[in-house]
Amino acid sequence: MSWTEIVIEVARDHAEALSDALIEHGALSVSVEDADEGTDAEQPLFGEPGMEPKQAAWEHSRVVALTDVDADQSFIVAAAAQAIGLKTLPAYTERKVEDEDWVRLTQSQFEPIHIGRNIWVVPSWHEAPDPSALILELDPGLAFGTGSHPTTRLCMEWLEAHPAPGKTVLDYGCGSGILAMVARKLGATPVTGVDIDPQAIESARANAERNQVADIDYFVPDDFAQSKHANAKFDIVVANILSSPLKLMAPMLSGRVAEGGALVLSGVLARQAEEVAAAYAPFIQMSVWAEHEGWVALYGRAGSADSPAPRQG
Repeated sequence: MSWTEIVIEVARDHAEALSDALIEHGALSVSVEDADEGTDAEQPLFGEPGMEPKQAAWEHSRVVALTDVDADQSFIVAAAAQAIGLKTLPAYTERKVEDEDWVRLTQSQFEPIHIGRNIWVVPSWHEAPDPSALILELDPGLAFGTGSHPTTRLCMEWLEAHPAPGKTVLDYGCGSGILAMVARKLGATPVTGVDIDPQAIESARANAERNQVADIDYFVPDDFAQSKHANAKFDIVVANILSSPLKLMAPMLSGRVAEGGALVLSGVLARQAEEVAAAYAPFIQMSVWAEHEGWVALYGRAGSADSPAPRQG
């Protein structure tokens, strides 16, 4: 069996309504992508804490609708456009999608990932290359963080380079929970994770149980504020988010670091490092610890006036 995809580039204001209309008029599924992906105009789509995006679309969006190969694609597009009041028929292209063993194809795209000196992130369908290493069994999913992105990798490498047995750790913006799990497997305790997405929290808890670190506490922010950790300060605070929310959260994240404790920030492009460090300067002096593929990890210590040394080698 095969299918036909309809690909339509539209403005943000029409992406969501057009997606719904395409489903109503015969599309089997619809996804929205950044039409500028892979260019200098590519934009991350995220919500600030408590200010999630109202539209799951980009300024220049690409709507991709999957249809039966025998469906009338021109009718589906025309009917959807009319339903949302578009005066002109949007331009679109079609592309054939052949039937494949999608499970096997997806699994073949995710091999074990070696990070730092001794960390392996291993999908459940693979054997661990080195059973004596620090192994994280983690499958790709909706929550961000499998170790493949440079920002996740940088934070994992920092945690491995600074093991803290018995120290407290806060992973803010925990996503899949991967950083909290690394910290816990390296001996930190207690370890806490926070994320604005309830689905990410569910995923993180499931991943922690699968990896025998179920004692990690995971919260959405409101529950975190009501928990036993409400006023806690941590020996290590790590936040792998994006530069804009990191700057907004500078007072809060800095205030969560215990005296002499470490703050690690990533999700920051190299060109954004100075402005992020400036946002934290009134609280903690931050500097670049390491850079990978244009992304950086910033690091600083509470109560220290000296800039921390970058990673060597």
